[in-house]
Amino acid sequence: MSCFATLKGKGLRLTQPRRVILDFIHDKGDHLTAEEIINYVHGKFPRVNKSTIYRTLELLEKNECVFKSESMDRTIYHHAEEGHHHHMVCSKCGKTIDCEEDLFAPVERSLGEKYGFNVDFKHVVMSGLCERCKNLTG
Repeated sequence: MSCFATLKGKGLRLTQPRRVILDFIHDKGDHLTAEEIINYVHGKFPRVNKSTIYRTLELLEKNECVFKSESMDRTIYHHAEEGHHHHMVCSKCGKTIDCEEDLFAPVERSLGEKYGFNVDFKHVVMSGLCERCKNLTG
C-alpha cells in the first residue's frame, strides 16, 4: 500500500507539504537529512515552517512511510519502500553504506535462544570509518 493510501486510510489529510516531502524522499531514493528535506520544501513553499516539516517527518515515520536513522549528530530519512536495511555511517566523512536486512539474523536468533528476547532489528545504524578514511588515518 502506498504512503498516500496509508495516510488517507487513517483519515489523515494529504496536505501539499506532506505530498512534497513524500514525493521528494521517494523520488530521491537516497538517505536524506532533515536539512536537505527542509531546503527542498522551502524551495517549493518558502512559507512552510520548519516545525511543520519536522512534525510531518514524525507523522510519516510513525505511519511507517519513512524510516529514520540516527547516528552521532546525524539523522537521515529514507522511503519505507526501500525496505528494511541497516546502515554503516563513516564518523569522519559521513558516507553511508547500506547493509542487507539479514545481516543480524544470527544475532537475533542467538538473543532469542539465550535470553528469550525478541529483538527488533528494523533499522540499525553503525558508526565507524569507511575504507577510504581508515586508509587516510593510517
